[in-house]
Amino acid sequence: MKRGDVLHGYEIVSEPSNKGAGRCVWAFARKNGKDYFIKKYLDPKRPGPSAGEEKRRRLTAECAEFERRHHAVASMLRPDAVGAGNLVLALDFFHEGSSYYKVTEKITEAEPAIPLEPEQTHVLLRTLAISLRLLHDIGVVHGDLKPDNILIQRRTPAPSFHVAKLIDFDDAYVAGDPPARDVVGGDLLFGAPEWCRYVQGDPSVGGSQLTTKADMFALGLVAHYYLTGALPGFGSGYGSPADAVSSGQTLDPDRRLTDKVADLVRSLTARDPDRRPGVDQFLAVVASADSCRLAAGGRPSTPRSAGSDRRFEARPDGTVTGVPGRTSRIRTSVGHDGASRHTGGPPASAPPAATPPPSVTPPTAGLPHDSRPRPRSRLRINL
Repeated sequence: MKRGDVLHGYEIVSEPSNKGAGRCVWAFARKNGKDYFIKKYLDPKRPGPSAGEEKRRRLTAECAEFERRHHAVASMLRPDAVGAGNLVLALDFFHEGSSYYKVTEKITEAEPAIPLEPEQTHVLLRTLAISLRLLHDIGVVHGDLKPDNILIQRRTPAPSFHVAKLIDFDDAYVAGDPPARDVVGGDLLFGAPEWCRYVQGDPSVGGSQLTTKADMFALGLVAHYYLTGALPGFGSGYGSPADAVSSGQTLDPDRRLTDKVADLVRSLTARDPDRRPGVDQFLAVVASADSCRLAAGGRPSTPRSAGSDRRFEARPDGTVTGVPGRTSRIRTSVGHDGASRHTGGPPASAPPAATPPPSVTPPTAGLPHDSRPRPRSRLRINL
């Protein structure tokens, strides 16, 4: 992919970049007068004509599974579904030559300082939770819920407010049926304990145990971040909240939170997935702006702009620092040293609610031929 190329009708109008994209390359594109974001997957690769029989069989199987998962989730997440207006779904998914591509709309994102005012945080958390409920109601796990995968859009006219747009469904899967341990995506900092153990190869954790409750663990961390500007404390010597929880620790919510919200965060981040509340219980606690007000004093938070092209790193006290680079897919070794290896790409952008997205062509026999997408702007780039 290079500037000036035309792929599936999309003209590449910027120099491709790998910045923050891991195993993807992204660029901006134009088709029929509209601007889009396009990303090229560096793997898997479709077998070429010179591939030997064994290699062809292996690559064909990898591509078939890659397509199956993308189209399975795409068929369940319809942009015209009631309540789907804040889900940023792919518009096109196709292959050219040996590579796969996704396309999304290019959109603009607000980048407010976190935490927002209580009234703003209230709307933000509720729009996020309602989008997540839509996924969970159809049995889909987002699989990589974190602030980097949430676009914040400012709605006007006055009174203006901020809504959450949930993006990046590359790592989504049907509850209980995640990708293989060496393929599943996610994020070390926001991943649930069972996800971490699954990735580590713990034989006591099978794919059937990765359910929507893994998203709820991440929602507890994300909500705490939006409320306070920091993650809950998880003690020194642990590489992530999940690492601490797996070791029997309870996370330490900011003491400025209301008692009900602090209890909610503790419940959402429980080690046992069955003890975590669902989205409806979350919404019941954050039912008003008062629930999002912070009391004076307590453990200080470190506010941070929700800037693009950043990933989160945690300090032992639970505060979060943003550093250049976005990770979406992660291969990780989870331990007290917090060591991890990241590979992967950014998220997608949301198409305007009023504009129905192009249809997605289902895969043809054996290997795919048509599409799905994703964009970004502040320009924010969503892979």
